[in-house]
Amino acid sequence: MRISVSSDMDEPVARTLLAELRSRGHEVVAHGALHPGDDTQWAACSEAAARDVVAGKSDQAVVCCWTGTGASIAANKVPGVRAALCTDAYTADGARRWNDANVLALSLRLTSEPLLKEILDAWFAAEASEDADDRENVAHVGRLDLGRSAP
Repeated sequence: MRISVSSDMDEPVARTLLAELRSRGHEVVAHGALHPGDDTQWAACSEAAARDVVAGKSDQAVVCCWTGTGASIAANKVPGVRAALCTDAYTADGARRWNDANVLALSLRLTSEPLLKEILDAWFAAEASEDADDRENVAHVGRLDLGRSAP
């Protein structure tokens, strides 16, 4: 799987994230502080990673900033992105399963190396639900991207 990763700071957890994804066999596209010469502002680098997903250049993305909140907000402004800020494995599982999230947002401050691995395990193990209600909710979010929420 090809995964775009962005971080506004070159922090140890961001470097661990890159190494962990590569060790799991993923191809990584780095943005922001993880790619020399890139814009390191959280809004810009999160947008770049999110746009990779929507353009089909990457299958998924992981966006990071100090709290993860700004990265999540910026990524979610890109139509077609469903970014989820996950601080634990249970949330990561639910985000993939019920929300069909395609962008994982992480906090550089709160995410330890063991927790990072647990979150990634849950994220990659979960598959999008085929339940009709879950699919309709995801479709509803897609219609919001188009400026209309009614079916």
